[in-house]
Amino acid sequence: VFSTDRIIAMSFPSSGKQSFYRNPIEEVARFLDTKHAGHYKVYNLCSEKGYDPKYFHYRVERIFIDDHNVPALQDMLKFTASVREWMNQDEKNIIAIHCKGGKGR
Repeated sequence: VFSTDRIIAMSFPSSGKQSFYRNPIEEVARFLDTKHAGHYKVYNLCSEKGYDPKYFHYRVERIFIDDHNVPALQDMLKFTASVREWMNQDEKNIIAIHCKGGKGR
């Protein structure tokens, strides 16, 4: 996990067997709800996998970027505009960004 005051980069919030070696989705949700209740948005940059956004109160945005690939310029512009809008809404707002392993995209 990489973190600044307002940005958290992490691996995929997983369930089942994958949660043994990736972030358990329930623990990620508990952490975000405890530390940043009502002030976080999750960005899923993983084109291969998704999950039920209810874990994060439907504050999930998905940008489809293939593993080990460069994102399309249009996708990066959409992502940065969304992040800028969210961060400007409230100084307490943070983002949690992830792909599959937490470092590739």
